[in-house]
Amino acid sequence: MLLNIILWSTLSLIGALTSLNDDLREGNQGDFWLIFQSWGRSAIALAVLGYLLMYCFRRWPWLYARARNIAVGYGLLLLLVLPGQLLYVGKLFTLDGPHDVNWGQIQAELQVFDKLAALLRLSSISAVYFAVVAIKIWQQSQQRNRAWAQEREDTLALRLELEQQKSLALRAQLEPHFMFNALNAISALVISDNKDVALSGIQGLSELLRYALAAGDKNWVRFAEELAFVQDYLALQALRYGERLHVVIEGADEQVLACDCPPLLLQPLIENALRHDLDCHEEASDILCSFECREGNLLIRISNPVHAEAAANPGVGLGLRNTMARLQLAYGDAASLQTGIDAGRFQVTISLPVNTAGSLV
Repeated sequence: MLLNIILWSTLSLIGALTSLNDDLREGNQGDFWLIFQSWGRSAIALAVLGYLLMYCFRRWPWLYARARNIAVGYGLLLLLVLPGQLLYVGKLFTLDGPHDVNWGQIQAELQVFDKLAALLRLSSISAVYFAVVAIKIWQQSQQRNRAWAQEREDTLALRLELEQQKSLALRAQLEPHFMFNALNAISALVISDNKDVALSGIQGLSELLRYALAAGDKNWVRFAEELAFVQDYLALQALRYGERLHVVIEGADEQVLACDCPPLLLQPLIENALRHDLDCHEEASDILCSFECREGNLLIRISNPVHAEAAANPGVGLGLRNTMARLQLAYGDAASLQTGIDAGRFQVTISLPVNTAGSLV
């Protein structure tokens, strides 16, 4: 409200100064106060018009919803000037009391009205009308943008929540699976009546569980931590398989170890290699794990020999499916998981963006 008063007062002052300057240039001695009052009345009339238009547009938004409606409204507004003239002349028959009215008196009153109408000339009315229309259209656009932004934010928040729930669900599937396989290794040692080795395995299992529980509260871990966990897991499995299990790890340099990755990423792949290799025969075997940073991606390759004569381990493929789903949630299309047989070895290849520690939130 205060801003509007200042605005209209400023416009009245500028208009009065302009009119006074015109009078002085024509040699007339103008009265600034009277001129300012005239401009002030004009400003008040235009301000009232503006508030009425704002009220109408707020009450009936369809008035400015289409260009046709705006044009019709503008035409109706201009037509209001004619009834104003008639009402002004009509005061001759009402407020001034009963007396004879002649054409000269009507012309005189119209000339007086013309002086008042000059303060509310067509350009001023048009400017107020279209200014109010522009303001309402802008406000409507801002409301739509805010609503769209809020809807987009809500949608993104919902998608993020759903992805987090999916990630938690996948991890919830993975942790019991890991526990089951680790306990299987311990139970095999207990059945073999090798109590010292079984006790060592139980101690190793406690360390694995400590990492698994800590990683369950994180979205990302250092690759160095993940690799250390896998090595501890392989040490536990080595107690079960003995000399039959050989593991080779290549390329674990500082650049690789500094990367981030989802927790429990490698263990399902190692378990898959054990399940479909050593669990299917009684011979010795080896698991090859290689890591490489290339062109902004971290390449992970885990392979094991394929024994044609060995009976297939049915399994449910949970490890690979789970890993693929988690990669999709964490990286989208930027990560990939591929499987294949090359030179008599089954190989799982993972490619994911290189993210150094601390770069992800």
